[in-house]
Amino acid sequence: MTLLDIVIILVVVGLVMWLINAFIPMSAGIKGLLNAVVFVVVLIWILRVFGLVGEIPGVHIPRLM
Repeated sequence: MTLLDIVIILVVVGLVMWLINAFIPMSAGIKGLLNAVVFVVVLIWILRVFGLVGEIPGVHIPRLM
């Protein structure tokens, strides 16, 4: 996976999160929880892509490319 692929995926995830936060009405608590979950998942994915974290038992994060 190239650096360009990673940047494109991060931009798409950011755009989707912005669209959800801007146009889907939901309470602030749910919105904050959704943002936190997406942030943690993306952070774990980035760490795995760069090889800083190995496999996490019981957690399956699929490879995107």
